[in-house]
Amino acid sequence: MDLDKTQGDEIPSPDALPPDVIVSPDTRRSERIPPGQARTRKWPVLDASGPPSIDLASWRFRMAGLVAQEVQWNWEEFLKLPRVKVFADFHCVTRWSRLGNLWEGVWARELLQRAGGARPEARYVMAHGYDRGWTANLPLEDFMAEDALVAIFHDGESISPQHGGPARLIVPRLYAWKSAKWVAGVELTDHDRPGFWEANGYHMHGDPWSEERFGW
Repeated sequence: MDLDKTQGDEIPSPDALPPDVIVSPDTRRSERIPPGQARTRKWPVLDASGPPSIDLASWRFRMAGLVAQEVQWNWEEFLKLPRVKVFADFHCVTRWSRLGNLWEGVWARELLQRAGGARPEARYVMAHGYDRGWTANLPLEDFMAEDALVAIFHDGESISPQHGGPARLIVPRLYAWKSAKWVAGVELTDHDRPGFWEANGYHMHGDPWSEERFGW
Protein backbone atom coordinates (compact mmCIF):
# COMPACT_ATOMS: atom_id res chain seq x y z
CA MET A 1 0.00 0.00 0.00
CA ASP A 2 1.02 3.63 -0.48
CA LEU A 3 1.93 4.73 3.05
CA ASP A 4 2.38 8.34 1.91
CA LYS A 5 -1.36 8.42 1.12
CA THR A 6 -2.51 7.49 4.61
CA GLN A 7 -5.36 9.82 5.59
CA GLY A 8 -5.93 11.59 8.88
CA ASP A 9 -8.75 10.79 11.26
CA GLU A 10 -11.08 13.44 9.83
CA ILE A 11 -13.20 12.19 6.94
CA PRO A 12 -12.60 14.31 3.81
CA SER A 13 -15.67 16.40 3.03
CA PRO A 14 -16.90 17.73 -0.33
CA ASP A 15 -18.05 21.01 1.21
CA ALA A 16 -14.94 23.11 0.53
CA LEU A 17 -14.14 21.77 -2.94
CA PRO A 18 -13.73 24.13 -5.92
CA PRO A 19 -16.85 24.44 -8.08
CA ASP A 20 -15.28 22.62 -11.02
CA VAL A 21 -14.99 19.32 -9.08
CA ILE A 22 -17.74 16.78 -9.72
CA VAL A 23 -18.99 15.50 -6.37
CA SER A 24 -20.15 11.89 -6.26
CA PRO A 25 -23.59 11.92 -4.60
CA ASP A 26 -22.62 9.16 -2.17
CA THR A 27 -20.15 11.55 -0.50
CA ARG A 28 -23.11 13.66 0.62
CA ARG A 29 -24.82 10.81 2.48
CA SER A 30 -25.16 11.26 6.23
CA GLU A 31 -23.64 7.76 6.57
CA ARG A 32 -20.92 7.28 3.96
CA ILE A 33 -19.88 3.72 4.81
CA PRO A 34 -22.09 1.04 3.18
CA PRO A 35 -23.36 -2.00 5.12
CA GLY A 36 -20.66 -4.51 5.99
CA GLN A 37 -17.81 -2.06 5.24
CA ALA A 38 -15.24 -0.39 7.50
CA ARG A 39 -13.26 2.76 6.83
CA THR A 40 -9.55 2.48 6.12
CA ARG A 41 -7.27 5.52 6.21
CA LYS A 42 -4.69 3.63 4.12
CA TRP A 43 -4.56 2.96 0.37
CA PRO A 44 -4.45 -0.85 0.08
CA VAL A 45 -3.31 -2.71 -3.03
CA LEU A 46 -5.45 -5.63 -4.20
CA ASP A 47 -5.60 -7.38 -7.57
CA ALA A 48 -5.79 -10.85 -9.09
CA SER A 49 -2.24 -11.29 -10.36
CA GLY A 50 -0.15 -8.13 -10.04
CA PRO A 51 0.41 -5.22 -12.44
CA PRO A 52 1.14 -6.01 -16.09
CA SER A 53 4.04 -4.48 -17.96
CA ILE A 54 2.66 -1.59 -20.03
CA ASP A 55 4.72 0.34 -22.56
CA LEU A 56 3.24 3.82 -22.97
CA ALA A 57 4.54 3.91 -26.55
CA SER A 58 2.15 1.10 -27.45
CA TRP A 59 -0.66 1.92 -24.97
CA ARG A 60 -4.09 2.38 -26.53
CA PHE A 61 -7.57 3.08 -25.17
CA ARG A 62 -10.43 1.90 -27.39
CA MET A 63 -14.16 2.60 -27.50
CA ALA A 64 -15.72 -0.35 -29.31
CA GLY A 65 -18.86 -2.41 -29.78
CA LEU A 66 -22.25 -0.73 -30.10
CA VAL A 67 -21.03 2.82 -30.62
CA ALA A 68 -21.65 5.00 -33.66
CA GLN A 69 -17.98 4.72 -34.62
CA GLU A 70 -15.16 2.85 -32.96
CA VAL A 71 -12.31 5.07 -31.88
CA GLN A 72 -9.01 4.71 -30.06
CA TRP A 73 -6.35 6.99 -28.64
CA ASN A 74 -2.67 6.53 -27.95
CA TRP A 75 -1.23 7.85 -24.69
CA GLU A 76 -0.24 11.27 -26.03
CA GLU A 77 -3.67 11.73 -27.61
CA PHE A 78 -5.44 10.62 -24.45
CA LEU A 79 -3.55 13.15 -22.36
CA LYS A 80 -4.83 15.94 -24.64
CA LEU A 81 -8.50 15.09 -24.08
CA PRO A 82 -10.54 17.39 -21.80
CA ARG A 83 -10.31 16.37 -18.14
CA VAL A 84 -12.59 16.40 -15.14
CA LYS A 85 -11.99 16.01 -11.42
CA VAL A 86 -14.25 13.76 -9.34
CA PHE A 87 -14.46 13.58 -5.55
CA ALA A 88 -15.70 10.13 -4.59
CA ASP A 89 -15.63 7.36 -2.03
CA PHE A 90 -14.15 3.96 -2.91
CA HIS A 91 -15.58 0.68 -1.65
CA CYS A 92 -13.73 -2.63 -2.00
CA VAL A 93 -15.77 -5.83 -1.90
CA THR A 94 -13.28 -7.18 0.65
CA ARG A 95 -15.03 -4.85 3.15
CA TRP A 96 -12.85 -1.74 3.31
CA SER A 97 -13.80 1.75 2.18
CA ARG A 98 -11.50 4.70 1.53
CA LEU A 99 -13.45 7.93 1.76
CA GLY A 100 -12.81 11.19 -0.06
CA ASN A 101 -10.65 10.36 -3.08
CA LEU A 102 -9.94 13.01 -5.71
CA TRP A 103 -9.67 11.49 -9.19
CA GLU A 104 -8.72 13.31 -12.37
CA GLY A 105 -9.03 12.04 -15.92
CA VAL A 106 -11.37 11.83 -18.89
CA TRP A 107 -15.10 11.77 -18.26
CA ALA A 108 -16.78 8.57 -19.42
CA ARG A 109 -19.45 10.69 -21.13
CA GLU A 110 -16.73 12.53 -23.05
CA LEU A 111 -15.28 9.27 -24.34
CA LEU A 112 -18.65 8.00 -25.48
CA GLN A 113 -19.47 11.31 -27.14
CA ARG A 114 -16.22 11.12 -29.13
CA ALA A 115 -17.30 7.68 -30.34
CA GLY A 116 -20.49 9.26 -31.69
CA GLY A 117 -22.64 8.05 -28.81
CA ALA A 118 -24.17 4.68 -28.01
CA ARG A 119 -26.27 2.85 -30.55
CA PRO A 120 -29.94 2.46 -29.49
CA GLU A 121 -29.57 -1.22 -28.60
CA ALA A 122 -26.59 -0.70 -26.28
CA ARG A 123 -27.38 -1.57 -22.65
CA TYR A 124 -24.15 -2.80 -21.05
CA VAL A 125 -20.42 -2.16 -20.99
CA MET A 126 -17.54 -4.62 -20.81
CA ALA A 127 -14.31 -3.04 -19.58
CA HIS A 128 -11.12 -4.64 -20.85
CA GLY A 129 -7.79 -4.51 -19.04
CA TYR A 130 -4.16 -5.00 -20.02
CA ASP A 131 -3.76 -7.67 -17.34
CA ARG A 132 -4.00 -10.89 -19.34
CA GLY A 133 -7.45 -10.34 -20.82
CA TRP A 134 -9.14 -9.22 -17.59
CA THR A 135 -12.71 -7.93 -17.96
CA ALA A 136 -15.48 -6.38 -15.85
CA ASN A 137 -19.11 -5.87 -16.82
CA LEU A 138 -21.48 -3.09 -15.79
CA PRO A 139 -24.69 -1.43 -17.01
CA LEU A 140 -24.26 1.40 -19.48
CA GLU A 141 -26.12 3.73 -17.11
CA ASP A 142 -23.43 3.20 -14.45
CA PHE A 143 -20.66 3.88 -16.97
CA MET A 144 -22.53 7.06 -17.97
CA ALA A 145 -23.02 8.28 -14.40
CA GLU A 146 -21.86 11.83 -13.75
CA ASP A 147 -19.03 10.64 -11.47
CA ALA A 148 -17.59 7.92 -13.77
CA LEU A 149 -14.30 8.54 -15.57
CA VAL A 150 -11.08 7.01 -16.82
CA ALA A 151 -8.65 8.37 -14.25
CA ILE A 152 -4.95 9.10 -14.65
CA PHE A 153 -4.45 10.95 -11.34
CA HIS A 154 -5.41 10.10 -7.76
CA ASP A 155 -5.16 12.72 -5.01
CA GLY A 156 -2.97 14.89 -7.22
CA GLU A 157 -0.48 12.20 -8.26
CA SER A 158 -0.23 9.92 -11.28
CA ILE A 159 -1.87 6.59 -10.55
CA SER A 160 0.86 4.08 -9.74
CA PRO A 161 1.02 0.71 -11.51
CA GLN A 162 0.04 -1.01 -8.25
CA HIS A 163 -3.22 0.95 -8.25
CA GLY A 164 -4.03 0.47 -11.91
CA GLY A 165 -1.95 3.10 -13.71
CA PRO A 166 -1.36 4.53 -16.16
CA ALA A 167 -5.15 4.71 -16.54
CA ARG A 168 -7.96 3.17 -14.51
CA LEU A 169 -11.73 3.13 -14.94
CA ILE A 170 -13.47 4.64 -11.91
CA VAL A 171 -17.16 3.90 -11.28
CA PRO A 172 -17.63 5.13 -7.68
CA ARG A 173 -21.20 3.91 -7.13
CA LEU A 174 -20.24 0.24 -7.60
CA TYR A 175 -17.79 -1.98 -5.72
CA ALA A 176 -14.22 -1.24 -6.74
CA TRP A 177 -13.64 -4.41 -8.77
CA LYS A 178 -15.85 -2.79 -11.43
CA SER A 179 -13.33 0.10 -11.63
CA ALA A 180 -11.00 -1.82 -13.94
CA LYS A 181 -7.30 -1.33 -13.34
CA TRP A 182 -4.91 -0.96 -16.32
CA VAL A 183 -7.91 -0.28 -18.51
CA ALA A 184 -7.43 -0.80 -22.25
CA GLY A 185 -10.91 0.13 -23.41
CA VAL A 186 -14.61 -0.48 -23.14
CA GLU A 187 -17.01 -2.38 -25.36
CA LEU A 188 -20.72 -1.55 -25.50
CA THR A 189 -23.05 -4.54 -25.84
CA ASP A 190 -26.78 -5.28 -26.00
CA HIS A 191 -26.67 -7.98 -23.32
CA ASP A 192 -24.96 -8.57 -19.99
CA ARG A 193 -22.18 -11.12 -19.80
CA PRO A 194 -19.88 -11.90 -16.87
CA GLY A 195 -16.39 -10.49 -16.58
CA PHE A 196 -13.47 -12.15 -14.77
CA TRP A 197 -14.68 -11.86 -11.17
CA GLU A 198 -18.34 -12.29 -12.10
CA ALA A 199 -17.53 -15.62 -13.77
CA ASN A 200 -15.86 -16.60 -10.48
CA GLY A 201 -18.88 -15.89 -8.28
CA TYR A 202 -19.04 -12.15 -7.82
CA HIS A 203 -22.28 -10.26 -8.40
CA MET A 204 -23.16 -9.16 -11.92
CA HIS A 205 -23.97 -5.61 -10.72
CA GLY A 206 -22.08 -4.84 -7.50
CA ASP A 207 -24.00 -2.13 -5.64
CA PRO A 208 -22.26 -1.64 -2.26
CA TRP A 209 -25.38 -0.14 -0.64
CA SER A 210 -27.32 -3.33 -1.38
CA GLU A 211 -24.31 -5.55 -0.54
CA GLU A 212 -24.28 -7.09 -4.01
CA ARG A 213 -21.04 -8.95 -3.35
CA PHE A 214 -21.72 -12.43 -4.68
CA GLY A 215 -23.95 -13.91 -7.35
CA TRP A 216 -25.26 -16.85 -5.38
